Amino acid sequence: MYSLFQDLDDSARALQYDWRDIGRYLISTEAHVYAFAVAANVMLAFWPFLLVMISLFRNVLNWPAAELAIYMGIRDYFPGRVGSFLSYNLNLLAPTSSRVEWVSLILLLFTANGVFLPLEVAFNKAWGVKENRSLLKNQVVSMGLIFACGGLALMSAALGGSAQMLWLEASGQSLDVLRQNLTGYNAVSNTPPLLMLLAKLMSLPMTVLSLLLVYVYLPNRKVPFGAVLPRAVLVGVALELMKWINLAIWPWIQMKFSREFGVFVNSVTILTWSFLAGLLVLAGAEWTARRVRAEGGTAP
Repeated sequence: MYSLFQDLDDSARALQYDWRDIGRYLISTEAHVYAFAVAANVMLAFWPFLLVMISLFRNVLNWPAAELAIYMGIRDYFPGRVGSFLSYNLNLLAPTSSRVEWVSLILLLFTANGVFLPLEVAFNKAWGVKENRSLLKNQVVSMGLIFACGGLALMSAALGGSAQMLWLEASGQSLDVLRQNLTGYNAVSNTPPLLMLLAKLMSLPMTVLSLLLVYVYLPNRKVPFGAVLPRAVLVGVALELMKWINLAIWPWIQMKFSREFGVFVNSVTILTWSFLAGLLVLAGAEWTARRVRAEGGTAP
């Protein structure tokens, strides 16, 4: 455990020397092309993924608290009207029959695969890999990552649901009241800050593990695990900081997007957030590969 903390400290210190290179990569044309490709595929998979998650908890696992944890997470990522709109319509449109859920799951697998295709191309270039996987091999690897990362997302929601159940028991409230607060179109979430903080602390390890899986297994080469782990942690923390920044500037963003994009404000919000998160994930892979080369590692 000490070694991990030491590696985290070393990686954080390395940022003092690497931030200019990372900044240049973030404003490069290729990084924006990759990030926009990732964001477009996230846009296609975002709604089916949430519908499948909610349907699993509602119809298969019969776990309403975990379902409400998803709504809480949506309002965490997308505050204001966008979060209310998404939560309200997800609660309204989520299937009530498991038969529809499996059809959605199959569709999700095909749409979500596209997220990993531009990521692999970008990661391969960062690591100096000359040849990408064939489309079929990429689909196989992507499928495995979808199941792994999806399982981590389920675990994160389940942990959040458990925390909500404990809070409900302690406060004497009912699930119906919490559902109304989280899914009402004009309702304002009154989730206690302590519970929100606890949910964030539980979701962070799942985010880091998902990043670790993608960073290690998506490139078409063997990647040094020790070099990836501390940087995956830092990228996960940076993604969490992005959410806090989003919460702080959200009123201005919502006003600007609503005025300029009108009825497309929700789609543009998801696309913008996915683009920025994609840039950060890409920069983490580029930084890791640069560090390995600088330290005389195995990257060419």
